[in-house]
Amino acid sequence: MARFDIAPTKTNYMNLKQQLNFAAEGHQLLEQKRDIIVAELLGMIGTASEIQDKVDGLIKEAYLLLDRALVSLGRDKLAEMRASIPIKTMVSTSSRKVMGLNLPVVDVSVTEKKPYYSFLGTDLSLDAAVSKFHEILNDLGKLAQLRISVLRLAKEAQKTMRRVNALEKIYLPDYKDTIDYIQNALDEADRQAFFVTKLIKNRLKSKP
Repeated sequence: MARFDIAPTKTNYMNLKQQLNFAAEGHQLLEQKRDIIVAELLGMIGTASEIQDKVDGLIKEAYLLLDRALVSLGRDKLAEMRASIPIKTMVSTSSRKVMGLNLPVVDVSVTEKKPYYSFLGTDLSLDAAVSKFHEILNDLGKLAQLRISVLRLAKEAQKTMRRVNALEKIYLPDYKDTIDYIQNALDEADRQAFFVTKLIKNRLKSKP
C-alpha cells in the first residue's frame, strides 16, 4: 500500500526513486556521524572519569599535606606564608569542531615566582601541598572542558539517533512502499495495455 498520496505515474516513480536514494545517502551519513560522536563521547567519558578520580586523590593528598604543615607551623605562620605565595591563574577558552559541533578547549595558565618564601622556618609539607594544588588547577581545566564537551556530544548524539531512527522506521519504508505501489500499478497498466492491444489485433485479423 502506498504511504504517500501520489498518482502512480512514471514521472512520480522516477522522482521518488531519486528521493529514496537521497534519503538513503543521508541515512548513511547520519549513521557515520552517530558512530563518530558516540566513539568520541565514550572516549571523553572514560578520560573524564580518570581525571575526576585523579583530582579527588590530589585534593585529598593536598589537604593532608596542609594539615601536616598546620601542625608543624601553626595557623598564624601558615596564613602568613600563604599570603606571600605569588600565584596568578588565568583561564582562556577556545573551541574545536567535531562533526560540525563546537566543543570547548579550556587552557589554564599559572604564573608564579619561585621561591615563594624563605626556606628557613618552613615545612616540606607546605611545598608539596602547593605543588598538588598547582596540578589540581590544570586538571580542573581539563575536567571542565571534558564535562561540557560530554554534555554537548550527548545532546547531539541523541538528536542524531532520533533522525536515524526516523529515517529507518518511517521515511525509508514509506518511500519503498510507495515506489512498490507505483511499480505494481505501472506493471498492471502495462499488462492491461498489452491485453487491449492484443485483443484489438486479433479482432482486426478476424475481419474479412
